[in-house]
Amino acid sequence: MHNKRVYDIKIAIERLKNYCALQDRCQLDVTQKMKEWGLLEMTQNHILEILIQEKYVDEERFTQSFCRGKFLIKKWGKVKITNELKKKKISDICIKKGLEEIDLTEYDLLLENLLTKKNDTLRDKNHFTRKSKLARFLIQRGFERNLVWDKIRELRIK
Repeated sequence: MHNKRVYDIKIAIERLKNYCALQDRCQLDVTQKMKEWGLLEMTQNHILEILIQEKYVDEERFTQSFCRGKFLIKKWGKVKITNELKKKKISDICIKKGLEEIDLTEYDLLLENLLTKKNDTLRDKNHFTRKSKLARFLIQRGFERNLVWDKIRELRIK
């Protein structure tokens, strides 16, 4: 997709429809694309309205697919997913609906798998250092602190 300056609204709308059809986009992504093209703010709002009415841009659908993808493919925790969605200015209601896409048993299983895999790669003999490295790794992945420490205690990592 070329990023030349767009002067015709109809061309801009068509290009944005193609852009949104490629994968789910949030309003912020679409607005940034229009700013790149140098469209006026009034024009941006008008085009965004059209895209929302025609369901090319749907925050709820975007949030649900974002949550599923980041959890299943990138193996992120809920905290990291939530933070990334907030960066994209998604509402708390949509974030909550998106996080419902994550199955809690799968979430728990993923946390356990990441914990055991990371534990196998660590060479530290000191179990305090080992536990703190495991916790730091999982917390950076976006898992909740209390869940991480509960899982570490539950699996009796030494």
